[in-house]
Amino acid sequence: MSVPASQMWTVASYVLRQRLTRKKQYPLVLMLEPLFKCNLACAGCGKIQYPAQVLKKNMLLEKALAAMDECGAPMISIAGGEPLLYPQIGELVEGLVERRKYIYLCTNALVLKEKLEQHIFKPSKYFSFSVHMDGIREDHDESVCRDGTYDIATEAIREAIKRGFRVTTNTTLFNTAQPLNVREFFDEMMDLGVEAMMLSPGYSYAKAPDQQHFLHKGETNKLFSEILLNPKKNWKFNQSPLFLQFLMGKQDYECTPWGMPLYNNFGWQRPCYLLQEGYAETYKELLETTPWEQYGKKSGNPKCADCMVHSGYEATAVNATFASFKGFKDTVAATIRGKP
Repeated sequence: MSVPASQMWTVASYVLRQRLTRKKQYPLVLMLEPLFKCNLACAGCGKIQYPAQVLKKNMLLEKALAAMDECGAPMISIAGGEPLLYPQIGELVEGLVERRKYIYLCTNALVLKEKLEQHIFKPSKYFSFSVHMDGIREDHDESVCRDGTYDIATEAIREAIKRGFRVTTNTTLFNTAQPLNVREFFDEMMDLGVEAMMLSPGYSYAKAPDQQHFLHKGETNKLFSEILLNPKKNWKFNQSPLFLQFLMGKQDYECTPWGMPLYNNFGWQRPCYLLQEGYAETYKELLETTPWEQYGKKSGNPKCADCMVHSGYEATAVNATFASFKGFKDTVAATIRGKP
């Protein structure tokens, strides 16, 4: 099983409650950015392009926990920037575990061993390190624009697993990705002992230095179809099988931008994690005042035309599992046969 049964049950029961109450807009994962500061300068990321005064700012711990309480999602992804550079990261994780939220701390793992040695985290079924790994050694190091990062990250993964922590990986693929290399990478991560892997096509951040290697929809379908053709039985993914089918072009979904809302030092970002078009002071204001009809493929918004990333479509896929007998049947079938 790719994730603990308790987590699967928590998410499933949460989604079913929303559907039984006929609630159409609800969050699945809170994406929290307590800071933008990072110790890498990846060409495909626009976060570090903020002015120095913004990069130096850390979110108040009370605000971070209040956002989780306000949102009410069963899961949280702590991102950034590099969240291990957040001074109160230990207290933040502890507070979220006390709330019984399932936590994915997204990290490049460059300082993970150091933090583990400081004993600021405790192993918990609610807590997982989600290590940013963009492929085999040469592909990963090229993606993050620094040699040696793959070796540092894999060593940190081994140490975290040895200490009893849940460890997953998150991988962003661009149009330079080679399917055979990606499949080799899956083998390497499974051999390391990671719990499961998460995949997403790269999306064009307007502030990213590199604008030439983001995937278009057709390229995404082709790439993921080749990567996931005849998957090995030991490959484990931390994603809905229907979302993987969507990436392969087997499903056609509309974006659910409110499914994974983003909160950072500016507030609740409109409309989603990827597009920065204003902020709301509260989650309620975000839901009620954002013109959702202006986003997604059906809207005709050119900014949304090629987007197929997990933050917009994973929630759609999860909802589809419970929206119809067909969706549930397709999910169960894919899970049993071990292939999307």
